[in-house]
Amino acid sequence: MTTPTESEKEPEEGQNEVERADVVVIGAGIAGLIVADRAAAAGLHVLVLDAADVPGGCVARHEVGGLALDAGAESYATRSTAVADLARDLGLGDELVTPDPAGAWVAHRDGTWPLPRAGLLGIPTDLDDPSLHAALGPDALARARRDATDPVPAELTPGAPTPPSLGTVVRTRMGEQVLDRLVRPIVSGVHAADPDALDAQAVAPGLLAALEETGSLAAGVARLRSTAKAGSAVGSVRGGMHRLVDALADRIQAAGGTIHTGRAVTGLHRTDDTWLLTTEQVTTEQVTTADGPHGPILADHVVLAAGAGTAVPLLTGLFPSLADLPAPTGAPVTLATLVVRSTALDTHPRGTGVLVGEDVPGVEAKALTHATAKWEWLADAAAETAGPGVHVVRLSYGRPGEDASRYADDAHVLETARRDAATLLGVELGGPDSEVLDGDVVRWPGALPAAGPGHAGRVARIRTAASSVRPAGNGKHDTGPSAFAVVGGWLAGNGLAAVVADSRAQAAQLFDNM
Repeated sequence: MTTPTESEKEPEEGQNEVERADVVVIGAGIAGLIVADRAAAAGLHVLVLDAADVPGGCVARHEVGGLALDAGAESYATRSTAVADLARDLGLGDELVTPDPAGAWVAHRDGTWPLPRAGLLGIPTDLDDPSLHAALGPDALARARRDATDPVPAELTPGAPTPPSLGTVVRTRMGEQVLDRLVRPIVSGVHAADPDALDAQAVAPGLLAALEETGSLAAGVARLRSTAKAGSAVGSVRGGMHRLVDALADRIQAAGGTIHTGRAVTGLHRTDDTWLLTTEQVTTEQVTTADGPHGPILADHVVLAAGAGTAVPLLTGLFPSLADLPAPTGAPVTLATLVVRSTALDTHPRGTGVLVGEDVPGVEAKALTHATAKWEWLADAAAETAGPGVHVVRLSYGRPGEDASRYADDAHVLETARRDAATLLGVELGGPDSEVLDGDVVRWPGALPAAGPGHAGRVARIRTAASSVRPAGNGKHDTGPSAFAVVGGWLAGNGLAAVVADSRAQAAQLFDNM
């Protein structure tokens, strides 16, 4: 039993009462909700805090044209079973779906072509694929073929003193054209970053080892793909990925946990083997709970599941060893969703969407998803809600280094999206034979921080510091669970597969033996 600090004493009249919880999770994104769910299942009193109006983070929903759609992540990579396992655990196993096999296209100044099917982040495995011939041309293809015979330099191996970027790996093995015409458009769309700014091992785990063992980047990628689950490279949930958030939130609250939205953590301190958190209310809208207290909180365990912008200042304040830790930043992403009536789109002229090179004249979007072509359930929902010939397209804006202020006005963004979609899909939108029924703009400022070279080392430093915080009554050298953990996409890597796997592993370490 510890002596109460000033913050633990009874509040004076007019002050907020001190709350107490076994576990406080800072951040109600998918990572934080996964950890909170595991803690609640262990019988702990859990409190989840988030400054946003609604839980879910980048796995959010919005309504456009009467359709409930994903406002953020709309799919997950099936290279691991992590997301599918979570969905099954939440009772959504029968709702897992795969996209239309037509696949996406890539657009450049000189044309638009289907992307090679067998590959990873645009890195091809079959150099005889006809679509690869069209996209690259004979000279670039000849350069790419040298990958099969060139020796692998030491700087591209897992033991290299300086971890190579993804751009360096592709450029060295297959040449600049493969990087620019295939890899860069995909990486820009998926990671909102330039390949030269991404740690190859962080965004493609196992790639360097496979390259070293096979002696070829194409063969290494083929090996990685052969060990992945058979079938489509991505999957989703019928009705939208946001159903995972709804199911997690429901289960947390059914187990006695509390989710407070609109509540920001302003301070985090460790005193007498207890965590003290200070908070403030940043909005009056409470979506998952009624209006509640927003004063200080005492907790036995804290899990920091916020984005890098919030997490890094809290970490550097707690741990002097992390004072030099940079706050990873990502390009601001703006998503424009259009619901349109156009029978010309019934033929799915560009498959499931288009990845866009920077050299395409007159087009600002970096990617377009023809969502009703990609997901059969959504096509059915659109037809049921709005009738035949109704389609959903989503365009992504915000390349690395681009000024986000150019996408500050919703009306401008939606008009730009209409023009870009018409150009990329090769159809008229908004004319006498088509109609834009509705649209919405969602902004994610820095939501996809780049995992730059040396990322694994920085994560190790953070996790080592976090594990040094022992629970009350345990010695500092105890090897049991710690009283503090850090999770989230800025550590685990972008993509739900990485975030879900990492969050479930960290939660198991913390709470499974309690």
